[in-house]
Amino acid sequence: MKYISLSLALSIVLVGCQSTPFSQQAKQTNNPKLTPENTAKPSDIHRLLVLGIQEESIASLPKITKGTPVEYSNVWERIKNNLVLDIPIHENVISHRNTYLKHPTALNNLLKRSEPFLYYIIEKLEENNIPLEIALLPLVESAFSPYARSSVDASGLWQFVPATGKQFGLKQNWWYDGRRDVIASTDGAVEYLKYLHKFFDGDWMLALAAYNSGEGRVQRAMKKNIRKNRPTHYWELELPKETRDYVPKLLAIIDIIQHAQEYKIDLYPIENKQVVNTVKVESQIDLSVAAHLAGLPLDKFKELNPGFNQWATDPNDSTSFLLPNENIARFNDKLAKLPKKDHMVWQRYQIKQGDSLGKIAHKFHLDINSIRTINKLSGNNIRAGKHLLIPVAAKDGSSNQQFTLTEPLQLTDNQPTETKQIHVVSSGDTLWDISKTYKVSTKEIAKWNNISTQSTLKLGQKLVVWNTSTTPKSKSITYKVRRGDSFARIANKFKVSIKNIEKWNNLTRKEYLQPGQKLKIDVSSNG
Repeated sequence: MKYISLSLALSIVLVGCQSTPFSQQAKQTNNPKLTPENTAKPSDIHRLLVLGIQEESIASLPKITKGTPVEYSNVWERIKNNLVLDIPIHENVISHRNTYLKHPTALNNLLKRSEPFLYYIIEKLEENNIPLEIALLPLVESAFSPYARSSVDASGLWQFVPATGKQFGLKQNWWYDGRRDVIASTDGAVEYLKYLHKFFDGDWMLALAAYNSGEGRVQRAMKKNIRKNRPTHYWELELPKETRDYVPKLLAIIDIIQHAQEYKIDLYPIENKQVVNTVKVESQIDLSVAAHLAGLPLDKFKELNPGFNQWATDPNDSTSFLLPNENIARFNDKLAKLPKKDHMVWQRYQIKQGDSLGKIAHKFHLDINSIRTINKLSGNNIRAGKHLLIPVAAKDGSSNQQFTLTEPLQLTDNQPTETKQIHVVSSGDTLWDISKTYKVSTKEIAKWNNISTQSTLKLGQKLVVWNTSTTPKSKSITYKVRRGDSFARIANKFKVSIKNIEKWNNLTRKEYLQPGQKLKIDVSSNG
């Protein structure tokens, strides 16, 4: 390992400033020969001067011979030892770096989110000769949240807008959105980055700027500079403020990871190994059934598989699920033993007078094409008295619940937890009376029995009621932090105290809120 002395580093700066004959004379002295291997970069010199680090603590990164297998204990070492992008001394980079350093807990919370996916992203980038540090781009794009959604309808870890997503192979339909699928979107992002890198003749800075604002906008800014006889590299271009901040944010994070020890920050440890893998299911399956097969809670299963819009997979396509390595053998074993008819929960629905496919689809929160496909219908004609097979969510899926988390507010799951009871309607019963008896809502009873809240009950009619806890339902919501939000702004919005927001989310008001970050808010709280 080679060391660069402080005196040598400063001498480089001084030599670079000479323009007198003395500089010519200096070339003939016995000074050490300056080569790329032992020359300090301006950023290294700047860091020496600013941090006042002892000369013995500054060392060049270990040189790795191509093809030599190297074992890294964690992903940060792997990224740090394979850096490609230069970190310039630029006020915008320094500003963002200082912001992250002021909030180390918030930064580590964001890095922690990447844990299940980061190894796959790094492997995919390395496989395609893309700088490994670009694995950190989703931190800037989406705060590593697959459910992040922007005002221009960009979605997922890599923030694809619908058109670009389709261009790079991301399927989007009623059942599924590949932009939120971590594996599919990462594969799409790799192809997009390769395209941009080639488009800008191998300049990663321009490619990254274009990833944010589009290659057309970056190209127009370059042409404008050419007309003015100005340089066309990233730092000289007139770009939107978001793009001017975008690349420096990434470089700031890379700089922190590269010099974490010097900045006295302990990065959240993520092992450099694969912890998840994919399994394939050939037919439609209820997500709660799949979660049960894997031995995972439904919310954990959904965290790993955020691409699904509905409670089940697409009936017209096979599906891949992402699972922890230790759950894969169980899943495959139990799936092989489960009859295909039990992959879904079905209801046999009798068509009523006046029904249409559109009306039935709306009633069961389905799309018309799905009903046609399942029942092998060639058109939209149906007959009263005939039956249709309708897929409904298993109990753990909370009947017909959509799993998309794209709205600013979404109620937390409040699902029945005990056993099913049958209530036989007696004289004078109303849905309201029954709901009060069982401490559930009229809407829940209507949903469980596929009736309207306005339906007339018949004497002797049997109603399914799921027993629930006697404690009141939680009135918590999950709020997705928006650009410009602060603790005070969110507290004022929901009429709660900042202290409670801190308590509910194990945060302090000194921490930096990131757009896309999710906060738990108890809207039933009085302060």
